[in-house]
Amino acid sequence: MYRQRCFGDVVGTLVWRDDPPPGTAGAPTPAELAARAVRDLPMRAAQIGISPGRDGAGLVGLPVWMWTTVTPQTWGPITATAAVPGLSVTARGNATKIRWEMGDGHAVVCGNPGTAYDKAAQGSSSSPTCGYDGYSAPSRTKPGGRYTVTATTTWHIDWWVGGGGASGAETVTRVATTSIRIDELQVVTG
Repeated sequence: MYRQRCFGDVVGTLVWRDDPPPGTAGAPTPAELAARAVRDLPMRAAQIGISPGRDGAGLVGLPVWMWTTVTPQTWGPITATAAVPGLSVTARGNATKIRWEMGDGHAVVCGNPGTAYDKAAQGSSSSPTCGYDGYSAPSRTKPGGRYTVTATTTWHIDWWVGGGGASGAETVTRVATTSIRIDELQVVTG
């Protein structure tokens, strides 16, 4: 799709052409520029926050809090533009969800970045926005004695040609991992 302008015509008319107009051979197409703009978006995987943290241990049955540090690169919105003379394409990305694979066969999907752990919750309260109800078994039989937690962030990207014309959307993902130790509390009476 090209914008065709004649002498004195400021706006021009959008026209479809099978071949590029004379003098533009070798120039990238809007779709190629869109791919470049999307590639230039500095989207990152989640900067995982999890409680109990890396240096501690949780207990079977107690809630786990999950979150990502919120920055434009980890949650959005973020934009990038790719351009050549006479043509520019802008892409805008926003994270829409994070799928947390807990390492025990269960997963949690959160449509938000989660809430950082609050020590006032004293470890027994569930996250208000993104959490796991608790592991049902300790992690001692897992490699390194820890469950591997995988956070897959889904990004929705819209792109459009500057000045009107072609537009589109796509979805991409970014993946980060961490691990968590879960112990079992046993009460002995006697």
